[in-house]
Amino acid sequence: MKDNWTLKVFFLTFVLAVIFSIAANYLGRFNNTILVICIISILLIGIIFDIIGVAVLSCDVKALHSRASQKLKGAKKAIKLTQNASTVSSFCNDVVGDVCGIVSGSLITVLIINLFVNNNLSFWNVIFSSILSSLTVGGKAIGKKIAVKNADQIIYTVGKVLSLLGK
Repeated sequence: MKDNWTLKVFFLTFVLAVIFSIAANYLGRFNNTILVICIISILLIGIIFDIIGVAVLSCDVKALHSRASQKLKGAKKAIKLTQNASTVSSFCNDVVGDVCGIVSGSLITVLIINLFVNNNLSFWNVIFSSILSSLTVGGKAIGKKIAVKNADQIIYTVGKVLSLLGK
């Protein structure tokens, strides 16, 4: 089963990277404001999925069973997430998180080229890439603290969202 998951993760990551890379190349043709909005959005998506990935590993399933016994919407989905915690965490942290990191890095490179085409690109590439890296790592570090502290509520909220999307 794990080998099957590894193969699925490989292909899913490949497909997501292709889609996001094509989108990044397409977005590079737009103005720099749209690029900045896309970079921030992708950064936030990566952080949110990282929070979910950590929360699913930290979640107390007893609290979710209590909510399920009260027939609260999304509790059963949340329990299923915790039953597949390693897979959910791998998908959220490794697949989505890593692809978001790669794509935001690609977009920041496009932005740097757009902004500083006649200036010292390597200097600006170092500065902007360092800022993006700091925001990504710092955001994920803050997100991990939030995820561990509020794991039950986060996974229950994800379960509610999934149950709404399921219909």
